[in-house]
Amino acid sequence: MKKVIKLDSYTIDEVKRLIGPAEENIKIMEETFEIEIIVRGDEIVFNTNEEQVKTIEDVLTTLLKLVKQGKTISKRDVMYTLKLAQSHHLNVIDELYQIKIARTMSGKLIYPKTLGQKEYYQALKHNDVVFGIGPAGTGKTYLAVIFAVQALKNNEVKKIILTRPAVEAGENLGFLPGDLKEKVDPYLRPLYDALYDMLGQEQTERLIEKGTIEIAPLAYMRGRTLEDAYVILDEAQNTTDAQMKMFLTRLGFNSKMIVTGDVTQIDLPRGVISGLKRALYILKDVAGIRFVYLSALDVVRHPVVQKIIERYESDDIQKQENRDD
Repeated sequence: MKKVIKLDSYTIDEVKRLIGPAEENIKIMEETFEIEIIVRGDEIVFNTNEEQVKTIEDVLTTLLKLVKQGKTISKRDVMYTLKLAQSHHLNVIDELYQIKIARTMSGKLIYPKTLGQKEYYQALKHNDVVFGIGPAGTGKTYLAVIFAVQALKNNEVKKIILTRPAVEAGENLGFLPGDLKEKVDPYLRPLYDALYDMLGQEQTERLIEKGTIEIAPLAYMRGRTLEDAYVILDEAQNTTDAQMKMFLTRLGFNSKMIVTGDVTQIDLPRGVISGLKRALYILKDVAGIRFVYLSALDVVRHPVVQKIIERYESDDIQKQENRDD
């Protein structure tokens, strides 16, 4: 079945944004549906079975609508749109792009890129303590920092505190050279990257010098009450049970806590219970605490990363089934 989609109502720039550099967006669709899609002048032409024609047409119509709204379509956007189409949830894509979280220093608009990120966004807006659980690349740490910076800019909090277990779970920082900041910095690179995106490097460094942004290993939270602050605990799967309890009980008035981690990448010694895993179990029904679970579908890094995560998850399931047998 041959299908022709007319593009005469779109500008040359809009068509370019649809197809992507070197037609990379079209190539993703060709690989997914195993067909040839030709962009010729003011039309897109393809030939396939009736069922696929409807899906491809729906995907292109959705992407063209986003382009018309001024959006630049990335490979990740195309891949996620395809997944939504195949699961019959294509209608929600427009909702994601309508949510404006913040703008970076360069003016780039940040919005939820997946349904999981949308749920995470809503949880961060309405809860004092949020756990963002999921694999690498799902945006859980990045979005946490974006929210913290927005709260600081809006004078909702007076400071941002960023922490994580350093050097696996033991926090044995003494053998590393330099002062405390130099010891901890290598382990907080993802947090710095988000801060630089939102504030720029110079302003970030100024706020750190003033103490408005505080970066410290988890052990330095002991004995404190954290008020008027946005507190982020990253890599929480590598906290011990005692460390997690200590951290969560630091919450003060007018403060929010975000705990991020990946329970599939625990580096604790064998036999040591992850504080994150226990918290997921014993705090699941506590009012004011929200757990958001992100998956491989929410990965916003290179498409291959999603495939890697899916293969590992599949292999883990197979191994568990074999053990059960």
